[in-house]
Amino acid sequence: MRLRPFIFLAALLTVLSACGGARTTPLPTATVEIYRDPAAAIAARVEDLLQRMTLAEKIGQMTLIEKNSLTPDQVRELAIGGVLSGGGGYPSTENSPAAWADMVNQFQRAALSTRLGIPIIYGADGVHGHNNLYGAVIFPHNIGLGAANDPVLIEQIGRVTALEMAATGVFWNYAPAVMVPQDVRWGRTYEAYAERPDHVATLAVAFLRGLQAPDIAPPNRVIGTPKHYLGDGSTAWGSSTTDNYQLDQGETFGDEAMLRAVHLPPYRATIAAGARVIMASYSSWNGQKMHASAYWLTDVLKGELGFNGFVVSDWAAIDQIDSDYTRAVITAINAGVDMNMAPYDARRFIDALTQAVASGAVSEARIDDAVRRILTVKFTMGLFEQPFAQTDLLAQIGNPAHRELARTAVAKSLVLLKNEDHVLPLPKDIAHLYIGGQAANDLGIQSGGWTIEWQGRTGSIIPGTTILAGIQAAVSPQTIVEYNQHGRFSGDPSAPDAVCIAVVGELPYAEGRGDSASLSLPPGEQRVLRRMEAACARLVVVLIAGRPLIITGDLPNWDALVAAWLPGSEGAGVADVLFGDRPFHGRLPVTWPRSLDQLPLGTGAGEPLFPYGFGLTP
Repeated sequence: MRLRPFIFLAALLTVLSACGGARTTPLPTATVEIYRDPAAAIAARVEDLLQRMTLAEKIGQMTLIEKNSLTPDQVRELAIGGVLSGGGGYPSTENSPAAWADMVNQFQRAALSTRLGIPIIYGADGVHGHNNLYGAVIFPHNIGLGAANDPVLIEQIGRVTALEMAATGVFWNYAPAVMVPQDVRWGRTYEAYAERPDHVATLAVAFLRGLQAPDIAPPNRVIGTPKHYLGDGSTAWGSSTTDNYQLDQGETFGDEAMLRAVHLPPYRATIAAGARVIMASYSSWNGQKMHASAYWLTDVLKGELGFNGFVVSDWAAIDQIDSDYTRAVITAINAGVDMNMAPYDARRFIDALTQAVASGAVSEARIDDAVRRILTVKFTMGLFEQPFAQTDLLAQIGNPAHRELARTAVAKSLVLLKNEDHVLPLPKDIAHLYIGGQAANDLGIQSGGWTIEWQGRTGSIIPGTTILAGIQAAVSPQTIVEYNQHGRFSGDPSAPDAVCIAVVGELPYAEGRGDSASLSLPPGEQRVLRRMEAACARLVVVLIAGRPLIITGDLPNWDALVAAWLPGSEGAGVADVLFGDRPFHGRLPVTWPRSLDQLPLGTGAGEPLFPYGFGLTP
């Protein structure tokens, strides 16, 4: 009988082994791609994939590009690791859930067609809902949620945000912001929960827990990004060198003990709660950019705090380290930045880092460390098993249940600061209501920045309910409601059966463009208030703003004052509280200064207008 070749070889090897001393070479086997095996341990998958990668593929993984600056073909060519939508980074076709899913999936398909098939991680700033997407529910900005101070509610908001983002393939959220603002003139004040680190930490952990819940879109997980590490809430007025900014991206002075006591606790808490990505801060500490600080990024964050995820830069932030771009890249990567948000030019960063490795300025061990961290997060997220948009969730975007949650959040966020003669809550059967102010009937104003566009916009930029519409729906059919945004009324607002409501606010802004030297309302809104103060017998002021404003001289002219912050798409939540369907619940998450002399926090003489934690109950 003729033996088949493989049977004969096996028999021969057995005989040789039995004879002793014979050294055999294992038979060649097919390469086992452990990294593709979902049953394998994540650490084993990471190491298997890492050893297969070229330097170019590794540096590609460290590169994060804004979607308007590259094509799917370039994702494939450069083995890009991450793509993002900046503020206003919606699809060029139309801003719809389906178009978002298609856009993200096109980039993802390109990534999967590379030699190793490593999926991209797609990110966006979902700072109060999936706020770049038309039709998503828009929650109150964080300062309002800080006033509500309800961790269960915040966790539910994180969960809804994750569902609406995962539906479109955006599994990476650049939130929560865990800054601790010490000067409310800062244009990012509304992105913060509160001025105290324990308050911030509690709510940030709750949001992260909801966002990263393992059953959001199995097998995927959405991940959050506590930001901006470290100390961005304590920058000094006039210290910024960016455009006409004053505080944002500026310099934080003070000793290390201050940073550890005020700004580090929310990071310690969110890391313990499972944060996998941390975004570095544009700001500097005592002359050194945070993106350049090996002490804070590596020694403290990765060493002392045990953070084993990856550090991502802010938008083109490493460019600010040094006028020589290559030196800036070397400094940032060696300091501990693992993925660089180079929004406009992928090749520039890739070439600079490649040259830095070739010259020995950045070690291959440091590259491997960064890529190992990035790949570990991707495997943990389940991207290798399910990289595409979870389109079965598209129908949930902006659904009634999500909007009801947002309406509840709005109601809980309102803070009653003044209530003479118990004018609030108002009776629903009041005879006459006179409502003034542009903010009463403007979804863009009540949502603020980071809504569809980076800086936001006035007007009907999102679907939702204005505060005016909420009031009109709340009152009885017999109530006469007259609205004039300029505060000019045909009826008699001084009548004993009438109440006036001035809904006035800041115009939308974001980041340093919102740094304010005056903390005052726009001139048009001030004129509305003067008219209504003169004409109205009883005046309720609803203030739509991302921070306290200087109103000390105006307050005696008002019968009631409600801080409604930036409530988002569900303005009916304001009416719910004004008319007593829900109680006033909110308490100030920041100190309300009496004058600009009391800024930053802890300076100036006298008591504030309203202290942290203040809030009346009718």
